[in-house]
Amino acid sequence: MKPDIDIIGASDVMERLRQFALQVAETDITVLITGETGSGKEVLARFIHKHSRRAEKSFIPVNCGAIPTGILESELFGHEKGAFTGAVQGRKGYFETADRGSIFLDEIGEMSLETQVKFLRVIENGEFQRVGASSTIYSDTRIIAATNKNLMQAVADRNFREDLYYRLRSVELQIPPLRERGRDILLLIEHFVLEFQQKHTIPFEGFTPDATEMLLRYPWPGNVRELRNLVESLLVLEKGQEITSGILDKHLVQRSRFKSLVHDPVRSEKNELQLLYSSLIQLRQEVSDIRHMVQQLAEAGQQPQPAKFLLPDPSQRPVPPSIAEPDPAPAAAPPSLDDAEKKTIMEAINSCGGNKKKAAAALGTTERTLYRKIKRYGL
Repeated sequence: MKPDIDIIGASDVMERLRQFALQVAETDITVLITGETGSGKEVLARFIHKHSRRAEKSFIPVNCGAIPTGILESELFGHEKGAFTGAVQGRKGYFETADRGSIFLDEIGEMSLETQVKFLRVIENGEFQRVGASSTIYSDTRIIAATNKNLMQAVADRNFREDLYYRLRSVELQIPPLRERGRDILLLIEHFVLEFQQKHTIPFEGFTPDATEMLLRYPWPGNVRELRNLVESLLVLEKGQEITSGILDKHLVQRSRFKSLVHDPVRSEKNELQLLYSSLIQLRQEVSDIRHMVQQLAEAGQQPQPAKFLLPDPSQRPVPPSIAEPDPAPAAAPPSLDDAEKKTIMEAINSCGGNKKKAAAALGTTERTLYRKIKRYGL
């Protein structure tokens, strides 16, 4: 028996979302669900399908980001025998299978521009062709799409069709991140504990008050998916005992360390460039300080002590020269803003192998702005 689909939460923001979803479910209008990874976009899509007139028909979830570009079109629209190497027989695609039901297209922002063209036709009139076929097929399918990307920015970057974007967001439902849902966290924990206990008959003594407070303060970067995984791990690894703040801290620290190693590629690349630039500036200043220190020691007739530079003792730092005395070795002036920007752009382009589009994304700007900067600095 499949578990009942519901939107769990008593917060005002989730109650409003539930009411909007029920209102949308009564129609066949296309819905775009947005929200962070793990926030429950598929659960909301299933909730809409469950409360629609199509509830007794198929609900087919498709992760567009998990299917290779060359295969996604065949998966969605089907193919004829001999349409490509390996197509030993014809097969229906998801849209044919979901006829009179609903299809949920997760990570819609990962769909290629070529597939977007055919998908737009399905949204507009329900028509499509199998790969390798000339005849047109009609499918009466409710379309629910989801993304954790900024599709408007993808449109600006020409990675997503503008006409498709506006067709998709006839109605947009945004799921708030778990950290903004207050005590809904405790309701979700109770739900996951009961669900897991029913499957595995594992006893559980609950959480101490300090552990509960820690759960409410934790930022939940992985949202509801992270919370579910945590609950299951605690029940299995801690053998159902009461969870204290000490036990919980051990599990949350492990997750925080893992999260620090896994970043969004573009965002991570941008942060690495910023960190590299900051490190270069800091290193330059430290080298200047060391030169100044060495010169002072030389003038005083002392030999520098390299070990102190590696493990500096604050009490042994040389007293800086007074304001009245001229500085015999002035520190190098910090770079100008133009120099800093030029250097950052060069590093971004080099790190992206000369690809200007990727460099612009890494810097958080548009290709047009990047090319203008390149021209300005003569890069």
